[in-house]
Amino acid sequence: MTDQWRLDGYEEIRELGAGAQGRVVLARRLGSGAHVAIKYLARSEGDEEAVDRLRQEAVMLARVPDPHVARLYEFVAGERGAALVMEAVPGVSLKELLARHGAMPAEAALVVLKGSLLGLAAAHAVGVVHRDYKPANVMVQADGLSKLIDFGVAAVVGAGSRSGSPAYMAPEQWEGRPAAPATDVYAATCVFFECVTGARPFTADTVVALRHQHLTAPVPVEAVPEPLRPLVERGMAKEGVRRPSGAAAFVAELEAVASAAYGADWEHRGIRTLAAGAVALAALFPLGAAALAPAVAGAAGAVGAGAASATSAAGGSAVAASAGTGLLATAGAKVTMAVVGTALAVGAGTTAAVVAGGDDDEPAAPVVQNVSLSTPALADRTLTIPGGRRFLVRDARYVQVSGHSDPAVQRQINAALRRPLDAAVQAAQQSVRRDPQMGRPGPGCPGASLSSKAFPGLRNSRLVSVRYELRAGWVCNSDFITDWAITVTVALDTGKALGPTDMLTPAALTQAGLNGLWSRVPKPAPTPDPLGEECRPPARLRPADLRPAAQGVGDAPVDLGLANAGMTFSVPTTGGQFCQFETFTVPYDRVRDLMRPQFAAMLSGGTPVPKRS
Repeated sequence: MTDQWRLDGYEEIRELGAGAQGRVVLARRLGSGAHVAIKYLARSEGDEEAVDRLRQEAVMLARVPDPHVARLYEFVAGERGAALVMEAVPGVSLKELLARHGAMPAEAALVVLKGSLLGLAAAHAVGVVHRDYKPANVMVQADGLSKLIDFGVAAVVGAGSRSGSPAYMAPEQWEGRPAAPATDVYAATCVFFECVTGARPFTADTVVALRHQHLTAPVPVEAVPEPLRPLVERGMAKEGVRRPSGAAAFVAELEAVASAAYGADWEHRGIRTLAAGAVALAALFPLGAAALAPAVAGAAGAVGAGAASATSAAGGSAVAASAGTGLLATAGAKVTMAVVGTALAVGAGTTAAVVAGGDDDEPAAPVVQNVSLSTPALADRTLTIPGGRRFLVRDARYVQVSGHSDPAVQRQINAALRRPLDAAVQAAQQSVRRDPQMGRPGPGCPGASLSSKAFPGLRNSRLVSVRYELRAGWVCNSDFITDWAITVTVALDTGKALGPTDMLTPAALTQAGLNGLWSRVPKPAPTPDPLGEECRPPARLRPADLRPAAQGVGDAPVDLGLANAGMTFSVPTTGGQFCQFETFTVPYDRVRDLMRPQFAAMLSGGTPVPKRS
């Protein structure tokens, strides 16, 4: 609209959107050329309360000058309206990353949590509780670091209100009790849970049911990697006194757990993963690259300098800096990226991005393939075998993808995902043909049968891994049943199915290498079979175990796959009459040195940097 109020001294580039507190625009400051995000609220009759909310947001932002929080440059209120002039943060929202990439590696999730806790610690140090921490209010920058935005419902410590986002609200918020730093810790841990698992800790059809879960239901920590469960249990304790006293205290606990579980360089790996994800997403959502690219470097430098000066001047940021060590504790820490993306931190929830050109000598950022998964079933069929025998295929599920940018590659991916199930059906049918006892009908049993369940594992912008758990009943009305697993991992850029030789180095696939690999895989206590006899995994793996058997049902004795929590090994167990296969998981960090570098880069969706001559 031409009559909309605009601040003097700024050139409006474009309107980004509108939210509960007004419209948000991208603008350029006249003179310096610096880019800013401006949240406008035009004056109208009866809007005094809305203006007061905007003023309160400005007050809260002004009290938290910290490199992990989007900076407030100016608040203007007059007869025609009110406006917040804020930092333009170079990144994309965590909400967008989760929506398009799904669950992230544990190291990346820990980096998000740590960066947010440092920003919250700065707020807590000056008596401010955010109260609306959620993925939409975390901006992940092109260098992998993050900033908090939107203090629109923030309050001084002790203020009571039910304001917030229900999916992440602490029990005390649901009950209208006073806010405290532990309130933000609860919300941050909820978001951490979502980063690691790809799902919120609690979901319900109604707000009443969701409230009940946050107040009384146990946290589903079984979905979280085992080393991280104590963090989640502490951060999401129902009673605030049982949580860490504040964000700063929680950072120390996080660093200890992360280093013990994922090694001293967990933070470097996590930042690289986040940077690749943010840059790839910026490439999908360009915002005026031609107009904005010349100013990106200057604006970024100005923001960095401003953050550094604010850090030295603010007591709150000193608390945040002392709360942690490593890359996130230093605002100037950067990860060199081939592409620089810029997005805007806007409280209205709108995110936009710009892509500037990168160095031609560096690899391009990987293309994001945000595919969707479905689990159709093979058509039920009954095959007649000589001698009056039958072999039935019933409810045999497999995985297919949709939404790939290249239809031809998508067809190759889907063929690769279905191929193991087709091979298993063919092999099982041949087994029935060879054995005259198999497939004979019996009371209530038409013959031998095969079914399968599909369990998607790791899925990022470059890989999808699926485990099929199959069951075959060979002889009617008997215990002659076989369970086994087949995992297929497919590269989303080529449609190629990746095997052990694509994932592991040649040295790792020798007998000595497999001995070392198997020793790193955690193995819980033996599982008893239905008769109470212990079922034990093999003492060692052999190179031949990773190759499909010449006879049988088309599987290898040991099945190698990928899950969000780590590399999986589905192995046969022995020791009891009814022992079947069991799946063990080892965190990626424990076996990363045994992987081919190209494959290790694919795990995080990144592209390996080639060695320079």
